[in-house]
Amino acid sequence: MSYFKILNLEHYFKMYKKSVREPRKFWDKIADENFTWYQKWEKVFEVNFQEASFKWFVDAKVNITKNCIDRHLARRGDKTAIIFEPNNPHEKTLHITYNELYDKVARMANVLCEQGVQKGDRVCIYLPMIPELAIATLACARIGAVHSVVFAGFSASAVAARINDCECKVIITSDGGFRGNKTIDLKEIIDEAVEKTPCVEKVLVVKRTNTEVTMKSGRDIWLQPLLDAALPNNVAEIMDAEDSLFILYTSGSTGKPKGMVHTTAGYMVYTAYTFKNVFAYEENDIFWCTADIGWITGHSYILYGPLLNGATTVIFEGVPSYPDYSRFWEVIEKHKITQFYTAPTAIRALAKESLDYVQRFPMKSLKVIGSVGEPINEEAWHWYNDHVGGKRCPLVDTWWQTETGGIMISPIPFVTPTKPSYASLPLPGIQPVLMDELRNEIEGNQVTGSLCIKFPWPAIARTIWGDHQRYKETYFTAFPGKYFTGDGALRDEVGYYRITGRIDDVIIVSGHNLGTAPIEDSINEHPAVAESAIVGFPHEIKGNALYGFVILKEVGETRNQDNLAKEINQLISDQIGPIAKLDKIQFVSNLPKTRSGKIMRRILRKIAEGDFKNFGDTSTLLNPEIVAEIRDGKV
Repeated sequence: MSYFKILNLEHYFKMYKKSVREPRKFWDKIADENFTWYQKWEKVFEVNFQEASFKWFVDAKVNITKNCIDRHLARRGDKTAIIFEPNNPHEKTLHITYNELYDKVARMANVLCEQGVQKGDRVCIYLPMIPELAIATLACARIGAVHSVVFAGFSASAVAARINDCECKVIITSDGGFRGNKTIDLKEIIDEAVEKTPCVEKVLVVKRTNTEVTMKSGRDIWLQPLLDAALPNNVAEIMDAEDSLFILYTSGSTGKPKGMVHTTAGYMVYTAYTFKNVFAYEENDIFWCTADIGWITGHSYILYGPLLNGATTVIFEGVPSYPDYSRFWEVIEKHKITQFYTAPTAIRALAKESLDYVQRFPMKSLKVIGSVGEPINEEAWHWYNDHVGGKRCPLVDTWWQTETGGIMISPIPFVTPTKPSYASLPLPGIQPVLMDELRNEIEGNQVTGSLCIKFPWPAIARTIWGDHQRYKETYFTAFPGKYFTGDGALRDEVGYYRITGRIDDVIIVSGHNLGTAPIEDSINEHPAVAESAIVGFPHEIKGNALYGFVILKEVGETRNQDNLAKEINQLISDQIGPIAKLDKIQFVSNLPKTRSGKIMRRILRKIAEGDFKNFGDTSTLLNPEIVAEIRDGKV
């Protein structure tokens, strides 16, 4: 019976038990039967929780791009590997076959070598969502360079901080990028950043927008002529299983961004395995994840996971609202997408618009729909399930993190029964536990606690670049011998997990622990409400009270806002209890969010507390201007 593909619920439970009881045998079999290796491993894993040291497939030799590209050429060479859907729907869609992808990655790899990039060097990639972003990322992996993809929307200072932290030698960027009806001057941002980055030797520039840019002699080089002159073949570097594959920066609650380091073999095995199962991928499917490759979702489920499975994956340059709010649904229909993976933030925004945008496209090709980035609230879950999935496509509500490398808890389509707002059951190999404040494991069901993982998995991040002590303190000291996710969760009567939010989003009001997610779910059920966020603020009697930031569906809602606030509190009181009612409600036009769609709650917490002095690291915000607007409107 297959280890790699979960067939039914009985098979899931059988594989899960095997993965917990015999993890060495379980992962050994998956790695051995499904990948190409130069050399097999001496040990499946070595674990030292005290030192936060984790090694997988010890002493194995491999190259991830051999598994993403080369091994598919004989059977799938003419199959489309990447579909590029441009920002402008009138621009021609590009289909890149596996043969063509090999050619392009080989040329890019050879160019990087010619520019002095060697195994272990760091390369910063600051590109829009165009094919060159995927090609450059794979080319780095091909030659053993460590790629650091930075979302093409960060400010120059944020880019410079990331470049300096890992001492990137080369930057790959473009003259600009398209996003909706805007053109972003990426080269100008890089020029400003490089003034503060003495480690940078070369800047390779892709021509995308054909805007006029300044090219510094000796440093800046147009990329296309180099690619045209490069050889179309390249021998992949032999990498150790634990060689660094990439660094991806994620915001901490305080301090500078953390450069999470993912290594080669374990990440390869886990992303391939989770992609295959969570999305029920079959040979001729067309998979679309709407994320950006600048985030872990894009790394794992636009690029590596799909290509490791020989899939066809879509790279989308645009936004869901351009040219209008039907763009997602038009693309699904156009390319006959079978699996669609997006964020609750996008779903909530689209749900505010007319149903006509969705209903004009049948989308009968869809088999699986997915949610990523944050827990999806019930109202959004039902809208997505009903109007996009047509009540026939399993909705996989996936929980995972930059640090985990791949999906950890999720329904498996056609295997696990789904439940709105529940991530459901852990994938094989993942051992979640709930912990109490005394660091004791909470047994049984219908319980809540701090979510930890008590045994490592292949794709766990190995360290924070240049700061292993911070890695240990952040993830392994709160609950010794376990990985602390930073999230709270509840486990229902059948063992399904629901993520209730970050632990610092659990607010103690009059001695009661209140998770923000259930309260937000209640608020979002109000017909006038589009989205909400709850934080705590000091209260002289209760200890803490609840402050709600609420976005209304219609700007300029005509109803009296005092009445709306009363209706919202009554809804909370009815569904959760009077203890969860909000002391303060502020109606806002938007919320501060990272570019991956997560609400930056620590900023809201500062505003609620009246502390306007230091909002910390805001480099990952999609909409930094909203902070001042909310601050000035504080109630």
